[in-house]
Amino acid sequence: MENNKTIVLTGGGSAGHVTPNIALIPSLKKEGFNIHYIGTERGIERSLVEPIEGVEYHAISAGKLRRYFSFKNFSDPFRVIKGASQAKKLIKRLNPDVVFSKGGFVSVPVVMAAKGRCPVVCHESDYTPGLANKIAARYADTECVTFEDTLKYTGKTHAVHTGTPIRRDLFEGDRRRGLDFLGFSGERPVILVMGGSLGANALNDAVRGALCEITKRFDVIHLCGKGKLDGSIASPHYRQYEFISKELPDLMAATDIVISRSGANSVFEFLALKKPAIFVPLPLEASRGDQILNAEYCEKKGYSAVMQQKDVNAESLTAKINELYDSRQSFIDRMDTDETLDGTKKVLDIILKAAETGLEKRKK
Repeated sequence: MENNKTIVLTGGGSAGHVTPNIALIPSLKKEGFNIHYIGTERGIERSLVEPIEGVEYHAISAGKLRRYFSFKNFSDPFRVIKGASQAKKLIKRLNPDVVFSKGGFVSVPVVMAAKGRCPVVCHESDYTPGLANKIAARYADTECVTFEDTLKYTGKTHAVHTGTPIRRDLFEGDRRRGLDFLGFSGERPVILVMGGSLGANALNDAVRGALCEITKRFDVIHLCGKGKLDGSIASPHYRQYEFISKELPDLMAATDIVISRSGANSVFEFLALKKPAIFVPLPLEASRGDQILNAEYCEKKGYSAVMQQKDVNAESLTAKINELYDSRQSFIDRMDTDETLDGTKKVLDIILKAAETGLEKRKK
């Protein structure tokens, strides 16, 4: 298909501000878009996006807007001003038909520069909007939200409940291939533990402390984070990795239940794959509380169980795992009825409609 439409994707600072963009890229390519990505020079978004074929990456300066004292508050405004100038020049040169923003502070100057030149679509992953997305939403024509309850926090008539884009490769995993990779027989149910990078030690320690009891019934896959392997553990029913990349879809296919933190994107990947989960959100002292709200929403919907970190110990975790596994089908049945757990198509449709408007405007 001849490329005749141009889109600018933006978002960075964390993987959560990047992976939904990556999830959309294959569909955008099929729709014939020229795809550009605006991120920072050294952010995680560059390492994740730049290797993708058919996407041109552009780096701009960005500074964080903080609500607390930091000496960086004196230097970051200059980075923000520089980034705004760079974004303005880029948007003028690229002349996109639509801008899609996933958040993070790099996205703010991009959506500001695009306002009035082309339609802007923003997407909020978390239950309550972060500061960057609150600012970006003021310049957006459409604001997509992952959680239905988030609509009450937007205060905008242009907000739409869409769910979040999910990477298509996650649906292509093979259970047998995953079990062979792990060296598990498949005769036991499999638990996938994802500690996450921030505050993973508490969850890692809890799982390892309960391992003797858990492995009486389950095989365990533990994605524990960089530098957090424990070489002292030797069990035929336990596999630990710092991280997994290309094999992840197969491991997900082999998984029966999940134990994880509750960042929004990870949460909805598990829900879209119909994996019952125990979410252990980061506590308030380690976050702004968004993971707690994400987890409580899923518990309220009947899609998952929740444990607060302070309540997790070997005995309580083992009991919760057994309880979840024994009632897993009821969780799966409830997830089956919700068509918004995979928001890829709905978000794509909004982008396509916005791009049509932008293309018509560019032709005038």
